Amino acid sequence: MDDRKFPIGPLAIQDNYSPDELVHFIAVLENSPALYRQAVENLSPAELGRTYREGSWTVQQLVHHVSDIQLLHYLRMKKALTEPDYKELTLINMDGWAATADATTAPITDSLMQFEGITRRYVYLARSLDDEQLALAYYHPVRQFTINQGQALAMSAWHVQHHLAHIHLALAE
Repeated sequence: MDDRKFPIGPLAIQDNYSPDELVHFIAVLENSPALYRQAVENLSPAELGRTYREGSWTVQQLVHHVSDIQLLHYLRMKKALTEPDYKELTLINMDGWAATADATTAPITDSLMQFEGITRRYVYLARSLDDEQLALAYYHPVRQFTINQGQALAMSAWHVQHHLAHIHLALAE
C-alpha cells in the first residue's frame, strides 16, 4: 500500500539545501507542467476516471489538485515575502477541494493551462530569492514543523513528482 500511497517515497525535508539543490527543485517545478500535459492531455473520460489505489482521487482530480496546490505554494511564498506577520501557512481542505464540481467534472485543459501559467510565475519568483528571502519561514500546522522558502521549494518539487507518479500508476492499471 505504501508503494502506491508514496510511490516516490514520503516527503523528507532537510534542514538546509545547497544552491545546486535549489536549482534542481526549481527545474523540477519548471518542467512539471509539460510532463503532466504529456501524461494526460489525450486521455479518454474512462482513463481520467482511473485511480491509483482504492479510495484515491481520480487522474482528473489529481490534475486539478496539482494545479490548485501549485497556486497555493506560490501564494504562500508571496505572503511570506510581503507580509511580515505571515507565521502560519495558509491551509486548504484538500479533500473538499478535490470533491468540488470543478475538480470532478471540469475539463483538465483548464487546470493544465493554470498549472503552466502559475508555474512560470512561481519559478520566476523562486529564482529571484536571495539568501535572506530563502530563510523566511512559517509554521506548517498539519505537518507540525516550521518550513523556510528553500524547504518549501523542496516540498513543491516533491509534490509534483509524487502526484505524477500516482497518475502513471493509475494509467498502468
